[in-house]
Formats: sequence, C-alpha cells, structure tokens
Amino acid sequence: EVQLVESGGGLVQAGGSLRLSCTASGFIFSNYFMNWFRQAPGKGLEWVSGINNHGTTTRYADFVKGRFTISRDNAKNTVYLQMYNLKPEDTAVYYCAASPKVVPGTPSRPGDYDYWGQGSQVTVSS
Repeated sequence: EVQLVESGGGLVQAGGSLRLSCTASGFIFSNYFMNWFRQAPGKGLEWVSGINNHGTTTRYADFVKGRFTISRDNAKNTVYLQMYNLKPEDTAVYYCAASPKVVPGTPSRPGDYDYWGQGSQVTVSS
C-alpha cells in the first residue's frame, strides 16, 4: 500500500519555526520528485517547494524563498520542509506530493502527481 505520512505541523507564533516531514512507503521513493503544496482556508492549492529525486536541485515559490528549505533523505524515504520566520499568511494545510516526471517549479495540476499525503496543519499566530 502506498502511503505518504506527514508530521510536524502545529501552532507557532509569528517569527517561529517548524519542520514538516513526509515519510513514504509502498513505492520507490528515490525515483520520485517530491513537492510541498499548501491550501489556506478559503483558498486554492498552491505549490510551495520541490526537490528532485537525488536531492541536488530545489525550487521554491517566491513567497517562501529565503525562509523555507526543502531536503530529502532517500535512505529514510523522507522529505522535509524546514520553515523559518513563519508569518500568519503561512497558515495552511501543507501536503507533500510525489511525481516521477513533473519537474519541481514547472506548471502542473494536482492530477499530475501520483501520490499525496493526508495534510498537516500549520497555524501561525500574530
């Protein structure tokens, strides 16, 4: 059974930090590009960051550049999103998503990704 299990969300004050983790099972993790998306209340899904299968190339949405860092550990089948200097507008449900072919940062649709996590709530208070 394929699973992407996220953890690490929570409530933090503005300026604080959180690290999200997404652990995969049931597929060959190292063959997949991994991405993070988020969905704020009342808004659509937006792409946040992505990393290639080897972990050598990363991409970020402009609104998180310099504040978020994506990384992966293929030995642990896990991708991370380290978030620094969090802002109230970062409040959202964060999802990890896997695709063997969508290059991170290129236009895509949710249906282009093979697997999705269940989501992890991040709430930033002002």
